[in-house]
Amino acid sequence: MRQVVGKPSRERRGRARRAIGLTGIAALLPIVLAGCSLDDAFYLGWPRTRPTTQSEQMFDLWIGSTIAALAVGLIVWGLTFWCIVAFKKKDTDTELPRQTKYNLPAELTFTALPFVLIGVLFYYTVVVQDNVTEMSDEPNACTQVTAFKWNWQFTYTDENCEPLTGADGQAVVETGDSDYIPIIVVPNEDDVRFEAHAEDVIHSFWVPDMLFKRDVFPGGDNQITRWEVDFNSEGAFVGRCAELCGAYHAFMNFEMRVVSPEDYETFVDARVDGASTPEALEMIGQEPYAFTTTPFDTDPASGEAS
Repeated sequence: MRQVVGKPSRERRGRARRAIGLTGIAALLPIVLAGCSLDDAFYLGWPRTRPTTQSEQMFDLWIGSTIAALAVGLIVWGLTFWCIVAFKKKDTDTELPRQTKYNLPAELTFTALPFVLIGVLFYYTVVVQDNVTEMSDEPNACTQVTAFKWNWQFTYTDENCEPLTGADGQAVVETGDSDYIPIIVVPNEDDVRFEAHAEDVIHSFWVPDMLFKRDVFPGGDNQITRWEVDFNSEGAFVGRCAELCGAYHAFMNFEMRVVSPEDYETFVDARVDGASTPEALEMIGQEPYAFTTTPFDTDPASGEAS
């Protein structure tokens, strides 16, 4: 009789150990497969370099939301496993456990806490969203962005966002093609404005390190997308099109160079005087060509992108 009772108990213990082992493996598997270092794991997939004040705020919001979600998860998991262990039926139990129809304090607690959590997350989300979408009356710099199938054109403007005219009487522009990655140069200061539109279909201006993208629409002035950012560090950052726009969507890359306000003025003056973008970049001690991304090989015979 004792052997009959003991056997299922050992089987249950074995199943419990297997369940715990599989749970541990499932928890570690995403970290192992991701191939991330321990430092990268704490960034939760977000870029380490965040060149704008807005990207810092969005990063803080994301990390705070993740910590709150993990805290809720730990509470739920803790209560679940506690109930499994504390109220596990023993072999000697002959009666059903006492049934509880309701628990008013517990129900009030588990109703009020989610509302408090949602309210806090909503408040900080609105605060960050307002900061990200805020526009100044007088930007410190402005660049017009034109997206087309399948590349980018950047037009440098004055403080009123009107195109600058070069020595040849034409607007000062930077246009990419299949063999050349266009570079947009912006100053490292607050209130840097972008005005973007598309010539054909919907595209999307995306600099991953800035942690947001802006959809770019075809149409008239009422379809121009405007936004501003406050840069807080210099550097070179890769840019992409984040909206599937056709066969060569993946070819729509660009590079953003954030330079000092003094170097930006020197760069723009050189462009107005007739210098090309590589020449003007060399004048301020920058690499003349993009290095965060490279053009794709468009030769069909190659069979692969370079």
